[in-house]
Amino acid sequence: MGGTMDGTKQRRRGNTRQRIQDVALELFAEQGYEKTSLREIAERLEVTKAALYYHFKTKEEIIVSLFEDLTQPIEDLIEWGKRQPHTLETKQEIVRRYSEVLSQAAPLFRFMQENQATVRELSIGEMFKNRMLGMRDIIIDPDADLVDQVRCISALFTMHAGMFVLKDLEGDPEEKRQAILEVATDLVTQAHKGA
Repeated sequence: MGGTMDGTKQRRRGNTRQRIQDVALELFAEQGYEKTSLREIAERLEVTKAALYYHFKTKEEIIVSLFEDLTQPIEDLIEWGKRQPHTLETKQEIVRRYSEVLSQAAPLFRFMQENQATVRELSIGEMFKNRMLGMRDIIIDPDADLVDQVRCISALFTMHAGMFVLKDLEGDPEEKRQAILEVATDLVTQAHKGA
């Protein structure tokens, strides 16, 4: 009996943490990171500041935790990629999975783009750079021609650009994601033909 109760409580607590993250990100997007206070986040959540404090002591903690949660799938993908052979199938699968990860993390990446100064101060920038280096290592073939290495890295940049540059283009978000994915896949496929 005790076990199930605890499980439910854990899960509910986890959800509170997620709700705090989501609401914080919404407020940061609306009025800027600097101008948002923990109190405002608590007010919008309709919880006391103490309840919020139980999960996060500062705004920084909220953003860093968001970053860690949303980029964990990138870490998992890098680990998976390291164990795979350098085949075309692997690269296409990496691109496909990365596209999904980015689409789930889009609000966070928008925050990072709009608050670059904050990001630089928060150690997130450094973490992100390391994730990107990890992605680069699994998608390029060290023995490939430079041009083909550039094609593979460009596949990643295509997906990043897709989040920011193309969000103002007409069209259904999922259709846009598929179009971007197609271009990224073309790039790794072309690179592989060169190999």
